[in-house]
Amino acid sequence: MKKLSIALFAVLFVAVACLFFLHFTGNKDGKSAKESNQNEVQSQGIAFVNIDSVIFKFDMFFDRRADLMEKQKKAEAEYNSKENLLKKNATDAQEKVNKGLVTRAQASEMEQALYQQQQELLALQQKLQSDLAEEEQVMNRQIVDYITSYLEENKSQYNYQFILGKSFGSPVLYGDSGLDITQKVLEALNLKYKEEKK
Repeated sequence: MKKLSIALFAVLFVAVACLFFLHFTGNKDGKSAKESNQNEVQSQGIAFVNIDSVIFKFDMFFDRRADLMEKQKKAEAEYNSKENLLKKNATDAQEKVNKGLVTRAQASEMEQALYQQQQELLALQQKLQSDLAEEEQVMNRQIVDYITSYLEENKSQYNYQFILGKSFGSPVLYGDSGLDITQKVLEALNLKYKEEKK
């Protein structure tokens, strides 16, 4: 029984010695494991920006989107004008045919002309949609380019080797809130953009 107590005491002594050693050598500044991990990641130079939040709260996005909406309104007005003209021409042609005011040959020519007008309207619709989609893609690329250029120009201010872009569907699935510099970047971007607009 006495030998068992000595053995237990020896094991406990070794365990306490290990804990003592780990406590005073593993984390000298007395920070928690979470703080140590965060500092370790920051010392490796990693942070992230929530791209969706930045874009949808960035003044440049609202200005560019307003321009795009204006172009969309003009495109819709152009399309509606030509569509109304087609409807009017179709109604007029039908009325003339119903009243017997045109020959069969003339009715056939009018039908061909209306068909041609309809095809041109469809082509216009596709072109306008394609142009607007391209404009939107260019706008989005310009905004992202503005953000990345800003981060590159001001890298010394942020002191990170990597700034990841976190958004829905991106490869970054999780980011510790301590590494989130979204708000800081957003405020700086809006300030820079406001100065450039003057």
